[in-house]
Amino acid sequence: MPSPPKLSGREVVQAFTKGGWQMVRQRGSHMILVKEGHMATLSVPDHREVAKGTLRSLIRSSGLTVEQFAALADQ
Repeated sequence: MPSPPKLSGREVVQAFTKGGWQMVRQRGSHMILVKEGHMATLSVPDHREVAKGTLRSLIRSSGLTVEQFAALADQ
């Protein structure tokens, strides 16, 4: 299983935005993203580097694979 890329919170939000997610609000150090048709919301921490396990959990909740997310992050 490939390792997710090392990204900041803002870079993670940019990648998910390319995948159709929208940032609806920010409260403190967490940015909240939603997507039409998904029950889940994504809470992305606004850190310099998002922890590997946290990023993997966000990717899993979004319904993407690590490879699909990495492709969005590289665009």
